Amino acid sequence: MTEWITQFILFFKDLSYAGLVIALSFEFVPAELVLPMAGYWVYLGDMKLWLAILAGTVGGTFGPLTLYALGRYGGRPMVEKYGKYFLIRPHHVEASDKFFEKYGSGVAFYGRFVPGIRTVISIPCGMAKMNVFKFSIFTFLAMLPITSIYVYLGYKLGAQWEEVGEVVKPYVIPAGMIFLIGFGLYMLLKRWKKRSSQ
Repeated sequence: MTEWITQFILFFKDLSYAGLVIALSFEFVPAELVLPMAGYWVYLGDMKLWLAILAGTVGGTFGPLTLYALGRYGGRPMVEKYGKYFLIRPHHVEASDKFFEKYGSGVAFYGRFVPGIRTVISIPCGMAKMNVFKFSIFTFLAMLPITSIYVYLGYKLGAQWEEVGEVVKPYVIPAGMIFLIGFGLYMLLKRWKKRSSQ
C-alpha cells in the first residue's frame, strides 16, 4: 500500500510545487508520507524549503475541503455510502461527531492535532454547515505548523526521510493533549466572559 502511494506521489513530482498541492488534495494520500518526501526533495535541491511548506499547507487545506463538501452536501447517508473510498470507517465518523459536539467549530483547528481525528473532523464541520471560509482559515493555520515540522524533518534526515514517522511518533499524543488543554482553557475563558457580560 505504501509503495503504491509513494509511486503515486512521485508521479506528481515533475509538477513541482503544484504537484505537491495536487497530491495532498487527495485525502487518501497520507500527509505523513508526502511531506517528509517533499523535505527530501528540498534536501536534494529540487525545491525551496519555504515554498515546499507553503505548497504543502495549501494542499493540506484543499484535501479536507473534499470531506467538508461530502458532509455538507451529502450528509450522513453519503458519508456512510462513499466514505470508504476516502478510507473512512463508521467509527471514525462517530468519533469525529462526538469531538465536534464537545468542542464546537474550533475543531477545524484543534482537531488537526489529534491522532485518529485529524482526517475525518472535516465531515462534521460540513454537516454542521460551518462557514467554509472560516473552516478553510482554521485548517490552513493548523496545517502550517504540522507541514513545517514534517517537511523540515524530511529535509534534515535527507536520505533517511522515511524515518520521520518514528521521530515524530513519541510527540504526537503529548502534542495533541497540549492543544486539547489549550482549547479547553479557551472555551472556559470564553464561557466565563459570556457570563460576566450577562
